[in-house]
Amino acid sequence: MNYWLLKTEPGTFSWEDLERDKKAVWDGVRNFQARNNLKAMKKGDQAFIYHSGDDKAVIGIAEIIKEAYPEPKDKDWIAVDLKPLKKLKSSVALGIIKKDKRLSQMVLVRNSRLSVQPVKKEEFDWVIELSQ
Repeated sequence: MNYWLLKTEPGTFSWEDLERDKKAVWDGVRNFQARNNLKAMKKGDQAFIYHSGDDKAVIGIAEIIKEAYPEPKDKDWIAVDLKPLKKLKSSVALGIIKKDKRLSQMVLVRNSRLSVQPVKKEEFDWVIELSQ
């Protein structure tokens, strides 16, 4: 299993929207590196849902339920489908992540603008630990 982080503006699509809808098409990614990360996702992989904007925090965990396919509205780009797994007990703010030395190499810390990014298993586990 691989682990990921998906960034979203909560005003556009939030964790609450994902929970309410019970699944989502993750599309609209317009960055080649992020697109390649979407292509690498496999069914069963898990992804943090990260609220950008004012929140700047990991909110919950989703599961990839359909691997990469051409976006319905623009076949030049890629989408995946996901469903919510669980909301974190407490959200984990970017400031907390940046202060934790165990997470200093996390892509979110080094390249915070990338909207779809890989997360190492250890980093995934540490973020969950911080949410407790």
